[in-house]
Amino acid sequence: MDQRSIEIEAEGYLDLLRTHRRALHKIPEVGYTEEKTHAYLMEHLKALAPDDLRVFAKTGIRAVFRGNGTGRVVAFRSDIDALPVTEATGCPFASEHAGFMHACGHDGHMANLLTFAQWIADHRDKLADDVVLIFQPAEETVGGAKPMIDEGALENPHVDVIYGMHMMPDVPKGKIAACAGPIMAQTSEINFIVRGKAAHGATPHLGTDAITASAHMLTMFQSSVARTVDPSQPAVLTVGKITGGRQRNILAEEVVMEGIVRTFSNDVYDKLEARILADMKAVETAFDVTTEMDKRVFYPCVNNDETEFERVKAVLGERFMQAKPKTTAEDFSFYQLHAPGVFVFCGCMDENHTAPLHANTFDFDETALVPGLALFAGLVRYTD
Repeated sequence: MDQRSIEIEAEGYLDLLRTHRRALHKIPEVGYTEEKTHAYLMEHLKALAPDDLRVFAKTGIRAVFRGNGTGRVVAFRSDIDALPVTEATGCPFASEHAGFMHACGHDGHMANLLTFAQWIADHRDKLADDVVLIFQPAEETVGGAKPMIDEGALENPHVDVIYGMHMMPDVPKGKIAACAGPIMAQTSEINFIVRGKAAHGATPHLGTDAITASAHMLTMFQSSVARTVDPSQPAVLTVGKITGGRQRNILAEEVVMEGIVRTFSNDVYDKLEARILADMKAVETAFDVTTEMDKRVFYPCVNNDETEFERVKAVLGERFMQAKPKTTAEDFSFYQLHAPGVFVFCGCMDENHTAPLHANTFDFDETALVPGLALFAGLVRYTD
């Protein structure tokens, strides 16, 4: 099947894309509570009779459609969770769950993948590749990709390559942006804890001051970023919240510093983390305190495989747009640690839709999904 024919045929699935997107938009649910979402997806997937349909990671789903055995095992992933945001779009299909909203486009991602499942079912007799469809929970919170992988979502059949997409309001509708190499940052949400010993402020020698120790540790962190990381490699360590102490005349016995680390290289992150741990150990020795790193959320860098990127670029043709790497993060990166993969940005910006991701007014025209469906369909190999 040539790509032009695929694009023309994909336009015929617009009504289904719209129906799925609006139905799912009404029922937003946050990570690992996506029960209505899960039920909707399962109902429609079962009707397509995939060769294998299983639940992973509590509310996640994997559907497998077998080809004729002459191709690869090609996986496609959608996240399914929403955000704790009160919707203000005024859409007739607005959220029916007060205080929750699909403000990051995951309703579009699901609609695209569920409609793609219909496409695959409609072209089943021509499939060369095995097609694996992954509907993953909890991307916005603690990350559902790793539990899906740990439970075997990429095995039986073993996935050879994986693709994913994200709605993007700074990319024009009709275009799909991507790049080879890093496209989204590694991220860690980390709490740094310093524990000392309380004492009266007038007799500080009888205690161990966690505030003084933490102040020195924070300064060391910033020096480590500036003097450990190659200046040509972006890296940021930001501490945005510090809490500690009980009152003005008592040495603080504990300080908690809450921060983030962002890089565009998993190797850079590993090196920086090792330096941070060394800084913490040095502070322990210098100030007689104990320290702890509590890594709350960790996503590796989303790093697009160069060979597969060229395949995506060729399929897209004139729809392709060169992407600039973003400092936001995505747990699609965990899949790329196990199989080569490409993550793309599906443009949804037009004159009526300019709100950024996570805004309570974020919305898009469902025609923006058609190029995403055509891309996924074009990445599958068919028999003549």
